[in-house]
Amino acid sequence: MNSKIGLIGIVGPCKSGKSTLHSGLSKLGFEAKTIAQEHSFSPQMWKKLTNPDVLIYLDVDYENSIKRSKLNWTPADLEEQRKRLQHAYAGADLYIDTSNLTIPEVLDRAITYLEDHFS
Repeated sequence: MNSKIGLIGIVGPCKSGKSTLHSGLSKLGFEAKTIAQEHSFSPQMWKKLTNPDVLIYLDVDYENSIKRSKLNWTPADLEEQRKRLQHAYAGADLYIDTSNLTIPEVLDRAITYLEDHFS
């Protein structure tokens, strides 16, 4: 089944869980790539770098982002990253707000979407 899906791109602001979801999907045999473009000024960088078959956009609120790591940033910094990611957000196949989800819940939502749309 995984080969039917192709490349899965994962994008989102810092501490939204991109690397964690990538790891979980990869362990299950999915071809996934984290697209860390939240610091880029190129709105279409996600597409130029990977042109994924499926794009998953992860999001996180400010409070949970600083709980996950002692980032030295402000709510305005998070909003700036979201502005830079607007093109990816608009092109995403799946949006997951990871703020109040566990790691297994995020992985389950991604897998459920993939199974529902590619089985």
